[in-house]
Amino acid sequence: MKSFGWMLGLLWLISGGARGMDLCGWEVKSPDGNLAALLTLNKEGNLSYQVKFRGEVALADSPLGIVRADQRFVENLKFDAERRDKLAEDYTLPHGKRSRRHVEANEMTIAFRNRDSAFVHLIFRASNDGVAFRYRFPETHPEARTVIAELTGFQLAGAQSRVWRQPYDPATMWTPAYERFFENGVPADTATTNKVGWCFPALFQVRDRGPWVLLTEALLDGSYCGCRLDSDATKGLYRIRFPDAAEGNGIGQVAPTHALPWATPWRVVLVGATPAAFVESTFVDDLNPPPAAPAPAWIKPGRVAWSWWSEQDSPRKPERMKPFIDLAAELGWEYFLVDANWNFIPEPEFLALLDYAKQKNVGLLLWYNSGGPHNTVTEAPRDRMMPRDVRRAELAKLQKWGVKGIKVDFFQSDKQNIVQHYVDILRDAAEFGILVNFHGCTMQRGWARTFPHLLTMEGVRGAECYIFDPKFPAAAPSHNTILALTRNVVGSMDYTPVTFADNKNKHLTTLGHELALAVVFESGWMHFADGAASYRATPDYVKDFLRRVPVAWDNTKCLAAAPGEEVVIARQRGHEWWLGAINGTDKPRTVTLALDFLPDGNFAVNRIGDGKGPRDFAQAAPATVKRGDKLTVELLPYGGCAARLAPQ
Repeated sequence: MKSFGWMLGLLWLISGGARGMDLCGWEVKSPDGNLAALLTLNKEGNLSYQVKFRGEVALADSPLGIVRADQRFVENLKFDAERRDKLAEDYTLPHGKRSRRHVEANEMTIAFRNRDSAFVHLIFRASNDGVAFRYRFPETHPEARTVIAELTGFQLAGAQSRVWRQPYDPATMWTPAYERFFENGVPADTATTNKVGWCFPALFQVRDRGPWVLLTEALLDGSYCGCRLDSDATKGLYRIRFPDAAEGNGIGQVAPTHALPWATPWRVVLVGATPAAFVESTFVDDLNPPPAAPAPAWIKPGRVAWSWWSEQDSPRKPERMKPFIDLAAELGWEYFLVDANWNFIPEPEFLALLDYAKQKNVGLLLWYNSGGPHNTVTEAPRDRMMPRDVRRAELAKLQKWGVKGIKVDFFQSDKQNIVQHYVDILRDAAEFGILVNFHGCTMQRGWARTFPHLLTMEGVRGAECYIFDPKFPAAAPSHNTILALTRNVVGSMDYTPVTFADNKNKHLTTLGHELALAVVFESGWMHFADGAASYRATPDYVKDFLRRVPVAWDNTKCLAAAPGEEVVIARQRGHEWWLGAINGTDKPRTVTLALDFLPDGNFAVNRIGDGKGPRDFAQAAPATVKRGDKLTVELLPYGGCAARLAPQ
């Protein structure tokens, strides 16, 4: 619901002190009054903004401005009009951190004219979770316009701010793909040799006592490129940066182009007293438009068996994939993923495998290369996701076969043409009733709100790196805690977790840590990556946990959040609550959890954690808890614990 109309005039006038009388500005607050965005126009006609949390500055004066090839909206801007809106909305999603969403926000739109009397709108939205803003060009022109620069910046307040940030990839045959480690709590203005920028999302602790800030973007609809943060963060000022020309095999333009009217993606500033607030937030989804129609019944999240992690050549061999289909059937998992190069199986043999899965009531998912000319990766099948007529013919065939979904890999670019490619795949897949997972891809920006058949995306350095990277095991424990508070905050994350066996590079995470990732990480398709024999070798109580654990949630609570150190997340499905706790450090930890999130009544706790050593499980003695109780969890170094809390 929106209310109010266009009003002339200023909301507030900044006066006194060093600012003098030369600045005018506007403020919008969150419904609970804790967050405020302040937009300022100075006497030279330049715009800047601040973000405050509970009266404390989180982002100090930060620059704004945008330049089109035909018009400049940086200086000499003059106020024209303002509009105020109250937003209220309820919606549901079939997967994600919360099934039912309630949205409340206050929004202001401030219109400015440049020296040529061309218009730009600054739209600021404040919810209880965070602040978002975007530029909009309201005029209508018959010819498309091009944005050649965006001057948006984010000025961290406080010299002692720390950051958890992921380096962006230079363009190669395989990158960018958002698959590097996050820096772990370095000073926010640390000098760097990185020349290609920092990925969204980026997590900050402002000063040594907070507040916490997470920067990201939302709503990529094909009319703009995906952006990131520039490398240079001198004095804690981070600026928007466009893709590099070499991305996507050099195909596509860097500068986004579109007809007017036109709006940029939302620049998102989540703010909270601790990063736990970000885990529970749905703000990135909320900023995206709803789907054209309610989510159809064929959108079904689920657990996925996957043979590639343990046997990379298995997708060419139906006899090696059948044990994984059997495993899925035994554990009640909904899907099995047939990974790259399945198309080399003779079609009669492949259709026999499909029939075998159907008899076991296991849905098949098929891997595809996204290319096209934008990548040179030879993994197959390729050249079936573009052009559009070829893609639609392939999707129609999959629908006829009864295939449930596709995993589309190797995009290697955030340019506008590739953003449009994602959107085109999603639109066509919806028409043919095909679920989607993107890999080798950009990070989440809330597409699942508009396209709920998008079950998950990679854009993460996940468990496949146990195969490729000797450094991954040592980094994984702390990396996992950071991912829960950064990448997974903004959408489903296909890490492919719960790997008990070693694969080329030995785990340092304990078995309890690995099991807990089934709850700590959220993904609409949860690909359990280990081999069939490894899962069958676990104790019956572990198999029972994997048989029962959901992947779509009614509610999410973060009970402990210290990036690089520990994370504890509780998730609700129906009347049950599931808990995952992981230790990212090489020291044992004791975590005491307040169970205030439970409803009234008693709950039986089935808890599985670390045994005497890192390669052992232990099932705790049965216990009963209720709301208000404390639950103490002992974690080994790099350890973890998973639990199911069922009403009695």
